[in-house]
Amino acid sequence: MVADLDAKKGQYYESETRVTDVSDSEESFRDLVAQEQSHEIKYRTCSWQKTAALLFSEYICLAVLSFPWSYSVLGLVPGILLTIAIAGIVLYTSLILSRFCLRHPHIRDACDIGRMLFGGSQWAYNITAVFFLLNNTFIQALHVLVGAELLNTLTDSAACTVLFALTASIACFFVSLPRTLDQLSGLATFSAASTFVAIILCIIFAGIQSSPAGYVPDTPWPPTVSAWPGASTTVSYVSAWPARGTSYVSGMSAFLNITYTLVGQIALPSFIAEMRDPKEFPKALWAVTIAEIVVYTVCGSLVYLWTGNTYVTAPALGALQSHYRKIAFSFVIPTILFLGALYSSITSRFLFFRIFPNTTSHGHARASSHAHKHTILGWTVWTLIVAATWGGAFVIAEVIPFFSELLALMSGVFAEWLIFIFWGLAYLQLYPRSTRWSTPLRAAETVFNYFLILLGAYVLIAGSYTSIESIVISYRTQKFGSAFTCASNAI
Repeated sequence: MVADLDAKKGQYYESETRVTDVSDSEESFRDLVAQEQSHEIKYRTCSWQKTAALLFSEYICLAVLSFPWSYSVLGLVPGILLTIAIAGIVLYTSLILSRFCLRHPHIRDACDIGRMLFGGSQWAYNITAVFFLLNNTFIQALHVLVGAELLNTLTDSAACTVLFALTASIACFFVSLPRTLDQLSGLATFSAASTFVAIILCIIFAGIQSSPAGYVPDTPWPPTVSAWPGASTTVSYVSAWPARGTSYVSGMSAFLNITYTLVGQIALPSFIAEMRDPKEFPKALWAVTIAEIVVYTVCGSLVYLWTGNTYVTAPALGALQSHYRKIAFSFVIPTILFLGALYSSITSRFLFFRIFPNTTSHGHARASSHAHKHTILGWTVWTLIVAATWGGAFVIAEVIPFFSELLALMSGVFAEWLIFIFWGLAYLQLYPRSTRWSTPLRAAETVFNYFLILLGAYVLIAGSYTSIESIVISYRTQKFGSAFTCASNAI
């Protein structure tokens, strides 16, 4: 599925890499928009506001509620500083990505970028496609498990977990059926809003409950505040800095939790490809970055402050008393359905356009009517692809007993390329050697991008090591269950 379907695609990418003038890029974009005017299904229709809604749905998600745990490991000060720093890096690299996509309007997804960054290499395209498909499928599988987790929690484990996982998969399948991101943007707004309510409720409930879930009676409460506590203390505390004795693996796991929540560049080229005016994409980026910094730091700090290190959980809903937990968790239902559907839609679009090309520019294969008309064959293939993505996600979620740890490992191996390394390389392609050092400011930016490439390489190695060590430790403690188990995974 990831190979080219005709030889003309090589001509397309060779031609596309020569589009370096901004005016040429704008003319190419106008040609693409003009091609769609007579189409029944128009893809390049998203405003920046609708794109911002898609970004909000991607970033304001259940993973935000794991920040209190990260802060409990790293300490409040390093945790907040790392959140701001990583958010700033993601904003910068996303702006680089935006520039790159503007320079090359025919880019439809991260796989196209992978090919272009490595000289039009088909191997680079195929390897990026593997990263792309596995990353998206594992995110879908995560939502299958979280859907089962939610249903188990709300119903007090009234049915087999496999049945709940299947229910979540089927519901997500139907949400994934719309063909364009423009059609999904309304659901994205509702998804982000409902998750924001869940986060606010979690913060409020953590503050007003008399004690957290699992509280041991007659032990000191509320938690004490300590600048640098000892790791062996039995008293629940809130720390400004990491506790003495914090291991490298636990500290790196907390750092990676923040990093993986904040990144999402793998989906951004797909968003930009369906914008009515891609030049407005930075507006959406700035809006979501400001919002996520505020939401992440406030949620992480306050819930940790009111829960303490002893009772904090990931997600933080686990630290709430049962009735509070169910109320807050119920508001996450739209996000569980929509965010998984968003990644399914992106994957399905990638595969669909390899079967039915949607453009004729730059020597590309002839456009297929099934890509832009409501044909029976087109809708049948689209539905089958969407069904296949959710079938694969369901099987992966149920077959692998250490799925969460494997997801962390996959993120460590794949995500760093699409978080740091790719966009450092994109900068180097945007600015030839002759201009990289032309001014002090440009030279500083060049040095920063070399740093991003090295940082990505380090996090890739360290993240992979941390994830493998976590799997080993979990096996030693017999943490893992069995495949297709009915055992409850309720929070």
